[in-house]
Amino acid sequence: MHEGISRVAVLGTGTIGASWAAYFLARGLSVAASDPAPHAESFLRHFVETAWPALERLGLHPAADPARLTFTANPVAAAEGADFVQENGPERIELKVALFEQVSAALPPGALIASSSSTLLPTAMQARTRHPERLVLGHPFNPPHLIPLVEVAGGERTAPEAVERAMRFYAAIGKHPIRLMKEMPGHVSNRLQAAVWREAAYLVEQGVVSVADVDAAISQGPGLRWAIMGPIMTYHLGGGAGGLRYLMDHISVDKLWPDLGTPGMTPAFEQALIDGVEAEAGGKPMAEMAADRDRRLVAILEGLR
Repeated sequence: MHEGISRVAVLGTGTIGASWAAYFLARGLSVAASDPAPHAESFLRHFVETAWPALERLGLHPAADPARLTFTANPVAAAEGADFVQENGPERIELKVALFEQVSAALPPGALIASSSSTLLPTAMQARTRHPERLVLGHPFNPPHLIPLVEVAGGERTAPEAVERAMRFYAAIGKHPIRLMKEMPGHVSNRLQAAVWREAAYLVEQGVVSVADVDAAISQGPGLRWAIMGPIMTYHLGGGAGGLRYLMDHISVDKLWPDLGTPGMTPAFEQALIDGVEAEAGGKPMAEMAADRDRRLVAILEGLR
């Protein structure tokens, strides 16, 4: 058991939910999954089967067993008896509010509800839940069964202990949770990604670089350092023995900020980006590229150990 949690309900089993389910199973937890979509169960079980070799390579909990997965189309039934809920539904606030209202009535005392929402705020999702004090943000990064990061935050009515317990739970199962001190649309990492994406698109729009080369400018450059340390620590190391203080005293680290641009996302430019990335992909099927990404992620994670 991790923080008293042995059974997790995974609500919504698309790409994110299925990845979460695989990870929870690999950490020795029982998973009750739910999704109303046709063929959702077959997709989920195939995803877990496909992800399992990578999870084995990274190390399984002694109690890890894909057979501990159950499935139902009814989210309330999946939530009954769960110690922890990981919700992964569409990014529609009215849908999440209604779901949490239904599910919260079926949860045992003390069970936490976490949402994987990448944009919506916990306060908005608490609107009609019976236990707003137990609802937190638990936003992963894709694919959750490989990427360690989880962003954790509470809403206006979330109990501080619920946030602290969610942090402890995610850490206990091998994740790297970070705590948001306040709610912010897009949270943290998506906002950082959005800043890089905006400038990448702007440089392509201005004719400075191709789509393939702007991707290479990250993957073959700072992206390699970012797998080891974040942007602020990277700057600190860049200052040599004097660290970030020396860098700020001798280099105007903000001198480019006024010149950063925002592209005009016209239909023509959007199509140019799509054409560029498809040319970069070279006709490879999406599943093949995702599998290659995951193989490389496993290698990076093993290297970082």
